[in-house]
Amino acid sequence: MNRARRPPLQHPLAPVFDRAVDSFSVALSPDTIRHYRGTARNFLRFLGLAYPQVNGLEQMRREPHILGWMSHLRSKVRPLSTASYINQLIALRSLLNELAWSEELAELVRLIRREDFPRPPQRLPRPLTLQQDQLLQQEFRRRNDLGGNVFLLLRHTGMRIGECADLSCDCLRSTGSEQWAIHVPLGKLKTERMVPVDFFACELVQRLAFFRSLDPLPADGRLLARASSKEALVGQLRDYLHQVCHTLGLSTRIVPHQLRHTYATEMLRAGVSFPVLMKLLGHTSPEMTMRYVDVALTDLQREYQLARSRPRHLVPQPKVPSTRVRAGLEGVIDSLLAAQHVLEMFRRVLPHCDSRACLDRLSNRLTKIVSETRKLRTS
Repeated sequence: MNRARRPPLQHPLAPVFDRAVDSFSVALSPDTIRHYRGTARNFLRFLGLAYPQVNGLEQMRREPHILGWMSHLRSKVRPLSTASYINQLIALRSLLNELAWSEELAELVRLIRREDFPRPPQRLPRPLTLQQDQLLQQEFRRRNDLGGNVFLLLRHTGMRIGECADLSCDCLRSTGSEQWAIHVPLGKLKTERMVPVDFFACELVQRLAFFRSLDPLPADGRLLARASSKEALVGQLRDYLHQVCHTLGLSTRIVPHQLRHTYATEMLRAGVSFPVLMKLLGHTSPEMTMRYVDVALTDLQREYQLARSRPRHLVPQPKVPSTRVRAGLEGVIDSLLAAQHVLEMFRRVLPHCDSRACLDRLSNRLTKIVSETRKLRTS
């Protein structure tokens, strides 16, 4: 059912804000334009109810008009999320900046300040658990249909679902002998990249190309057929994942983007360096990549034990004993030093346990024995 169209807002400043929004219409998407119009409508409705005497831009002040609108947003019965609140402030500030330039009212720029924006909530990484990941991949392989192969490709490449919907039929590129990569087109950050893939991912692309060849829709150069729009295709894929999770008894709140989080965490644990992971994900800042990485307690324990097993900054490296064996008391000292060196190297690779503590005591005893032996040489 189509929604009834809202009646035009009856406010003296409505035409002025409409012109400001129209100035953005060339460079922005329809959804963003609707967001700007909704923000302007929300602000002017509040202004008309709370301060009906304000009829011109020159009458607007930070206190009480702008700050009053901010308080109105935060006092709703169903409070806005922090992200939605920030988006409202950004949209109104952009409109005021446009009006300050077009209406030659510089004071409009200072109505919304930087300190008005709350800190956005930190998004925690949401990779799939090991059990969820295994169950979903097994089910996708078992079904071997269009949706299953799409989500397997997302899982093994770290692509966004929107990027996968835009893949071209020739996205699979050869980068060398038995080496392949998928060309990911312009995505969310207006960047394109090449993602190296293995033989299994290549097979997934070939399966999707086969499904495309069977689709009755005319060829348009894309790997995935669209009956209407990209948004409709993405919605169908999301519904497919929802149905699979329901069938497996998993949480139906699992979203496709969690496959991207899982891929990023898996790559980092496999030894991929942080700069390379940024390139694989198509990120432009390290802070953005850190949001995708799940550092579990097991990872912390592993890195901690590795650092303690090789404390280069705490314990000096033992000197390598001379390869030439000397005679007499000098040879005895060389043999003791060699034994101490071998014992220390073996002790460092052990975890913290009773054996490591015992070897530590033995090493200390060898140090005392070497010291006493050197006294015999001097005497």
